[in-house]
Amino acid sequence: MVSATTKRFIRNKTDAKAVKAGYVVDRKKADHVIDFFAELRHTLGQWAGKPIELMPWQRDELITPLFGWVHKDTGLRRFRTAYIEVPKKNGKSTLCSGLALYLLAADGEPGSQVYCAAASRDQATIVYREASRMAKTSPLLKDYILARDSLKHLALPSSNSFLKALSAEHHRQEGLNWHGLIFDELHAQPDRRLWDCLRYGGASRREPLLISITTAGFDRHSICYEQRTHAERVLNGTSEDLTFFGLIRCADEDDDWTKFKTWKKANPSLDVTINRADIRASCIEAKESPTKENSFKRYRLNIWTEQDERWMPMKRWDSCAGQLEPADLKGQECFCGLDLASTRDIAALSMVFPTDEGVSVLSRFWIPKANALERERRDRVPYLTWAKEGLVTLTEGDVIDYDVIRQDINELNEKYNIKEIAIDRWNAAQITTQLQGDGFEVVMFGQGFASMSAPTKELEKIVYSKELTHGGCPVLRWMAGHVVVEQDAAGNLKLSKRKSQEKIDGLVALVMALGRANVRTEPVRSVYSSGGLSFV
Repeated sequence: MVSATTKRFIRNKTDAKAVKAGYVVDRKKADHVIDFFAELRHTLGQWAGKPIELMPWQRDELITPLFGWVHKDTGLRRFRTAYIEVPKKNGKSTLCSGLALYLLAADGEPGSQVYCAAASRDQATIVYREASRMAKTSPLLKDYILARDSLKHLALPSSNSFLKALSAEHHRQEGLNWHGLIFDELHAQPDRRLWDCLRYGGASRREPLLISITTAGFDRHSICYEQRTHAERVLNGTSEDLTFFGLIRCADEDDDWTKFKTWKKANPSLDVTINRADIRASCIEAKESPTKENSFKRYRLNIWTEQDERWMPMKRWDSCAGQLEPADLKGQECFCGLDLASTRDIAALSMVFPTDEGVSVLSRFWIPKANALERERRDRVPYLTWAKEGLVTLTEGDVIDYDVIRQDINELNEKYNIKEIAIDRWNAAQITTQLQGDGFEVVMFGQGFASMSAPTKELEKIVYSKELTHGGCPVLRWMAGHVVVEQDAAGNLKLSKRKSQEKIDGLVALVMALGRANVRTEPVRSVYSSGGLSFV
């Protein structure tokens, strides 16, 4: 017969399967962990020095099921791996540190070895430092634990146990025999090497526990997303894994991210460790900036995004679709941005036309024919389809033919009045000299914050204010959907080829062209002030 306590914690089909396999919920086991936390003290902020009182969600949704489910015959824990995903500022660091100390000192494991792991030594040290401070201030632990903070090492000599922060290079080491392993911010792991090296290190222990605690990430090919997907299968009952614990608190992608009920849904610690006024202020900022909207959704609502710092929400971009006739621009002045990238990728030219109605933009793209076929097969990017539709030009061979680009620019100048060409100096010496010889004014355009920030912010502004019309160009839409920005301490922005997951050369060329157009036109009146921006 299933006890009332066990029935209370049967929350999905996987739990029901566990009952049939002989698992029950033992409240004494769970209360032992809860009582241990009460012996610890907060060490930072407004509660410093006060005993830790677990919040209801920590007690009932995490600690009790994670430590309370045991096998009725052996008394050993059901769960061996835990994946916990909640937004930032919901008390993850305090929780991680407390759990690490419990596994070190109170779990009844002789010679316990507990490790704090993360993408970097600094990140792993966050959990260690908090655990060290807790141990030093706890009435239960302070007389028994020896801290060697310079080595990031806590020792419990009475049971020959220790807790240690791992360096980022530990993926090269084998032979760890851990009882507890805490992975902090799993989404930040650059690859799976550290995870794969460490995950089986507890195989010889009676009831080892690997706990990963993280916020949402953006890389859906990462070890973190792999663990999240497995957690979802466990939670919806489609997995047969009875030893995996999952807890995910997040907003759904179709939730209204500006509403309080969505904030509450994602943040179980709202109004305790998180001030609703702070979230409201962040939300107001996010409404005004695509980069801040992306960060708000990821860090505040725990929604997995497409990029690290996504620059342009596609709903905003798509709302700026419109019509433009190139023939209407014939003979008009324009400013160009030319991004050559590498000879094996894609090159882009953006032509910005300041007019009385606003700003219009024509774009051209070049791709090496052989590489286009290879990349279409590998990355499923429709280069050949775009070429058939006249959206890109294929040059013969497996590298871009710069002579074709030069010839096309000269032909464009017969239709339009090209005043200036902005170009990234990298890999551009020869074509720069040739274009200058053809009579064009060529300006070197830096790719740093100083040059890129102002036109990047201007383009962002006119997209959000719907002063932009881009004609729905699929090549530019594809690039806009992959753009990631970098931001410096002064708030300057630039498009990041390094962080963007796909090619963004057309957007880089556009920003350069806008930058020169803004410099060369009348300074007392913005080139964007009288109308929209259009692409074809």
